[in-house]
Amino acid sequence: MSRLRDYDVIVVGAGGAGLAAGVVAHDAGARVLLVESEPQVGGSTRLSGGVFYAAGTTVQLAAGVTGDGPAAMYEYYMTLNQWRVEPAVVRRLCDEAAPALEWLISLGVEFSPDALYISGVESVPRGHSATGSGASIASALEQARRARSIDLALETRVDSLLVERGQVVGVGAGGQDVRAGAVIISTGGFGQNPDMLDRYYPEATAAGDWTWSISAAGSRGDGIVLGENVEAAVLGYNRGLLLTTPGFYKQLEVYVPGWLVYVNREGRRFVNETAAYAVMAGVVREQGGVAFAIFDEASRAQAEPDPVYADAFASGVLPLNWVNSVLEDMANTGRIIRANTLDEVAVRAGINAKALNATVERYNADVRRGLDSTFFKDMKVLRRIDKPPFYAAEVRPAIVCLTSTGLRIDADCHVLSTSEMVIPGLYAAGETTGGVLGDRYIGGGNSIANAIVFGRIAGAAAAAEALAS
Repeated sequence: MSRLRDYDVIVVGAGGAGLAAGVVAHDAGARVLLVESEPQVGGSTRLSGGVFYAAGTTVQLAAGVTGDGPAAMYEYYMTLNQWRVEPAVVRRLCDEAAPALEWLISLGVEFSPDALYISGVESVPRGHSATGSGASIASALEQARRARSIDLALETRVDSLLVERGQVVGVGAGGQDVRAGAVIISTGGFGQNPDMLDRYYPEATAAGDWTWSISAAGSRGDGIVLGENVEAAVLGYNRGLLLTTPGFYKQLEVYVPGWLVYVNREGRRFVNETAAYAVMAGVVREQGGVAFAIFDEASRAQAEPDPVYADAFASGVLPLNWVNSVLEDMANTGRIIRANTLDEVAVRAGINAKALNATVERYNADVRRGLDSTFFKDMKVLRRIDKPPFYAAEVRPAIVCLTSTGLRIDADCHVLSTSEMVIPGLYAAGETTGGVLGDRYIGGGNSIANAIVFGRIAGAAAAAEALAS
């Protein structure tokens, strides 16, 4: 006869999803253990900008946004991803996003109506910015855990799932087995695992040594490995969120100045350079994964830090890419191509010279007219490209913000097997799951909403199964 369980629910990974799962499972009456491989909780949520994507919230109403809701969010989400995600799971995300946001507010996270913004490529503001960024979300969840005295094991890496008669009944870590009525995997993504990136996200590693990840150090793909060892299905191959970068620094910088002109190797402009980061990497990918930012000496000399980053740049805390001193340094070292004619720039960059000249001529004519006739960029950011020397900075999609390949789940966060069956006793939530985040990131806050919404769902479902047994 098997010995009694040590806990009702074990949560593997104490990022945003795991902390939410642990708190909800405890509040449902379960005895909970959180196991975290790193020295502190919070995972990638703690490092994030703290944006939460939701529709039909009290914050929207306070900001004067009415008529929005889960149905509209679902339609946008599915359309942007061409229905290549799990409809039932996405619908659950859309339905539960607003309640999850209100739950965070009840835990003390502040989402100011003044900070609500359009974070995707739709026309409705659904990006809810947490005061204090992602650290404030992680802190509120950790305070909730402490207030409930939920057990936490830090610097403990789970290396196996315990299975008896087809049911997951606990975890193994460091040679010790801990038993439970249900296990939730919420270990995050695999951005810090180069081998797993090669295997599951080759689009990211196509950038070679440019590729790096902003995710937490514990984002090694442990959840996928644990799931695969019990025949869990893996879904969402080659999906994630990449940001484009000139590769000057391994430093996140979402801002791209509007005076840049992007061209492909054919010398053709192909995008509004201020397009949302949610879609930019995919657009550049369609150009062969490489683009060139073209500008002239006048723009370089006038390039100043965006006001959002100015203080951090001045203090030396944050190196920015598109500022005059950095651009000068990069040109001096050869990282940026600099030449006295566009023809020479084109030859050195491997760009079609005739097409580049025609593109720039057309663009300059648009600047004089005050209208971007091709991509309708805001006229306030248009600048002519006519003062030598001229510059070309190579840009690639190379910053891994998150990975979207993971364990397949249903709308209640049960992990599904390769045989299309629920694996009893096993749940998953957050970035470690697949089929929720698609080819296109719907907007700022998609990942945090995914983590908190499904963390809460997994916690409630796992507690119900464990207590019923």
